[in-house]
Amino acid sequence: MIRIVVYLLILAAIAFGVAWLADRPGQIALDWQGWHIETSVLVAASALLAVIAAAILLWTLLRLIVRSPDLIAGSWRHRRRTKGWAAISRGLVAVGSGDVMGARRAANDAERLMGSEPLTRLLAAQAAQLSGDSAGAEAAFRTMADTPGTRLLGLRGLHVEARRRGDANAALMTAEEAARHEPGLAWAADAVIEARCLKGDFTGALAMLEREAAHGGLDRAAHRRRRAVLLAAQAQAVELSDPATAREKAVEAARLSPTLVPAADIAGRLLGAAGDTRKASKIVENAYAATPHPDLAETYLHLRPGDASRERLKRIRTLTARAPAHPESAMVLARAALDALEFDIARTALLPLLGEPTQRACLLMAELEAAEHGDVGKAREWTARAVRAQRDPAWVADGVLAEAWGPVSPVTGKLDAYEWKLPPGVATTPMLENEAERVKAAIAAAIAARPVPAPEPPVVDLAPEPPTAPLAPEVEPRPEVLEAKVENGKADVVKEPVKAEGEKRPAGAAASGTTSGAGPVVAMPHLPDDPGPGPFPDEPAGTTRPPYGV
Repeated sequence: MIRIVVYLLILAAIAFGVAWLADRPGQIALDWQGWHIETSVLVAASALLAVIAAAILLWTLLRLIVRSPDLIAGSWRHRRRTKGWAAISRGLVAVGSGDVMGARRAANDAERLMGSEPLTRLLAAQAAQLSGDSAGAEAAFRTMADTPGTRLLGLRGLHVEARRRGDANAALMTAEEAARHEPGLAWAADAVIEARCLKGDFTGALAMLEREAAHGGLDRAAHRRRRAVLLAAQAQAVELSDPATAREKAVEAARLSPTLVPAADIAGRLLGAAGDTRKASKIVENAYAATPHPDLAETYLHLRPGDASRERLKRIRTLTARAPAHPESAMVLARAALDALEFDIARTALLPLLGEPTQRACLLMAELEAAEHGDVGKAREWTARAVRAQRDPAWVADGVLAEAWGPVSPVTGKLDAYEWKLPPGVATTPMLENEAERVKAAIAAAIAARPVPAPEPPVVDLAPEPPTAPLAPEVEPRPEVLEAKVENGKADVVKEPVKAEGEKRPAGAAASGTTSGAGPVVAMPHLPDDPGPGPFPDEPAGTTRPPYGV
């Protein structure tokens, strides 16, 4: 739009000038070398413009003829660069799509058309990486590292290749060289910090962090968080050997990042040991409000080691009030109540969690049942439910479950990689070991508290044992009646089983038996294994047998 306005203004000015000259006619006379020329002013002006245009056209033609070799060479170079950029574009697309052959062809074309262009070398290195040629990729990156314009790019590539083949020393050397050339380079500074943390050199890591922040490589929030993580790692490393230094660094870390759980945990524990329970309580409460964590609750419970369990239960209510709706608060309160033998409070605290209990909630219920009622069956039932219950949060870094927090990831070495969250794909967490031991102790105590019945005294039979008789099969006992046997005018009483109604007396056992020189005898029927009255064929005549069972 502006160009159209300017064009119209120029046309208006020319028209105005022509009209002005036409309204003011005049004569121009020229005498030169015998030539006499007379004309009007308008015609003379038009002739002058034509001469100027012709001169410009002539100069342009002469200039074009003189510069034609350079123009032709420049056109060829332009065509080559155009083809080279097109090859680079094709190569980058091939690398992104995983086309190994396409990437190598594009890299060769780009190198042939554009020579030592930085993107050409980068494409060649990426094509070599894609095809698995580590030596070729490293050679390309080393060439870039030797060129001032591509030094940082080459060092970055050498660092990646060193980490890929597991050479930690080479990776650290390339990162330190890149950090020397450009202290604010984020990847170089992070690599140096992570490598020093893995070696336990937290002082060197802090120095590198300050250099990075001084050169604008970090914003204020990121700098405070990373410094707090490194200070917490320092405090964790010297907590046992130098408690005073550890306390100072942990307090500074908690000030820089109040939500950093390890810093608040160490600061609260060491401040409590030093007697500054007020400051320790404030630090732990602020961290617990942001991230309810069992370590913070444990530290808060034991800020004053001499307190009784009921005093600790009273104090833990202050902490759980900072996050009353969180499940961790319910389990922390239940733990303190169990230690104080306040079973009703523990059961009330755990009740909202029993719809979908976690593993810790199940183990707490098992301990409660064993401690309160001595019900070993219910305690074991809750313990069995814990095996398939939902897991509890744990420290996780890059998918790896850890028993305790650390400043860097054990997999990638990334700083501040640990998160307190539900771990993926694990059956249990390290935190449950302590709870399981408590449940075992509670069940063992419940079993030990059961009354043991007194053993019965042995029965001593002082009477002599009767002679052993052959065992007879069990038969149905029958009532017996008394019958008389008359011999020599004397009556002897004998016993005979009463016959059931309608039962026939067996032959030979009639009431009027045989006589053998004696009076009539009423005989008793044979028992199932009674050998009979005898004599037997193998016994001499006249042998008499005692009554059965004697």
